[in-house]
Amino acid sequence: MGPLPLCVLLPVTVLAVVLAVAAEENAVEDEYTWPQWKVPLVRKRRTVPLSSPKFSARPQSELSGTCGIKCQLRVPAASLEDLEQFLSYETVYENGTRTYTSVSVQGLSEVTAWSRNVSSSSRHKREVYGTDTRFTISDKQYSTKYPFSTSVKISTGCSGVLVSPRHVLTAAHCIHDGKDYLDGVQKLRVGILKEKSRRGKGGKGRGGRGKGRRRKGDKDKEEVQEKEENDGKGDRKGKGKGRKSRSRRSAEPDKPSFRWTRVKQTQVPKGWFKGVGDRLAADYDYAVLELKKAPKVKHMDLGVIPSLKKVPAGRIHFSGFDDDRPGNLVYRFCSVSEESNDLLYQYCDAKPGSSGSGVYIRLKEPGKKKWKRKIIGVFSGHQWVDVNGDGAQQDYNVAVRITPLKYAQICYWVHGDSSECHVA
Repeated sequence: MGPLPLCVLLPVTVLAVVLAVAAEENAVEDEYTWPQWKVPLVRKRRTVPLSSPKFSARPQSELSGTCGIKCQLRVPAASLEDLEQFLSYETVYENGTRTYTSVSVQGLSEVTAWSRNVSSSSRHKREVYGTDTRFTISDKQYSTKYPFSTSVKISTGCSGVLVSPRHVLTAAHCIHDGKDYLDGVQKLRVGILKEKSRRGKGGKGRGGRGKGRRRKGDKDKEEVQEKEENDGKGDRKGKGKGRKSRSRRSAEPDKPSFRWTRVKQTQVPKGWFKGVGDRLAADYDYAVLELKKAPKVKHMDLGVIPSLKKVPAGRIHFSGFDDDRPGNLVYRFCSVSEESNDLLYQYCDAKPGSSGSGVYIRLKEPGKKKWKRKIIGVFSGHQWVDVNGDGAQQDYNVAVRITPLKYAQICYWVHGDSSECHVA
């Protein structure tokens, strides 16, 4: 057969290029889409009453003894029996009574794509790294809008995030120190920032500024919104003039105003307790609070992602109530530097008080062009980590990631019915 005519060869070449470009676009699209997971089921076996807690523990400013990435590689893989013990949980009710619930895990073998993640990078130093890059959201009209409105304050001094109309996800150490419940948990409350009154100064009613001149802080608000909505694009690359001034972009804070709601019950996994999880306790540093009354605030759904490497820039976001900026909501974003099966190691600037914040990312919904934020972890805070398993301590800012098993447990706590939790 002789050479093909140019009139035949050219269309074939063009078609091949078009197909290759389409395949590449689909691959990129898949990377930016929420993966669909068939998760195992966590089912209740038995609930028994326990004696009332003493509520004598004191809050811890820093956690220590966390088993890091290399340390965890030396720990034998947990058996199904171990996992069922770790995921069994205690429930403390508002009247001070307590129960213990044992669970069974079904369908664990079906979760095959979840593999151990190990990466390495240079290590930095604690809490606030270099120039403080947190954004103070001092305008209540903005901090009370989604996604920032999902952030709540816990009366023990931590933060949390609404994951249902009446459930808050937070860190276990904000409730329990591993041995006993914190003083104040028997009267635990959750605070949600109130909107500023529309009347009077700054409002839209009589005496307000209306649509005229910009108020102080409006520019800051727009910059933070642009950063959040663009998923942090245009990230800081140096310590130039723009970066230095960013930490100062906050208006004078108003007096904090929260709407407080009592907690009906609190649930903490046994994996967090001393003598149960031990070296893996940090993996279970999460708890769920059920509120007596659902606030009229939109919540954020949970999500599961196997690796942050496929997320744009590996970037995470979270907002909390840092102690050094009383009453104000503080937002930040940064890239994850290292990740293990259960923990995310990063250098997001944070201070005590932000522990328990919901760590989230934005990806597209499958088959849709709409981006959606979901919680993929809980910020645990600054921790001293046993890096190599030899007792040497290295400091990190750590977040507990939502795995398929943790998704199944939290979903069960929220819905009370594991049949609602087949797919993440």
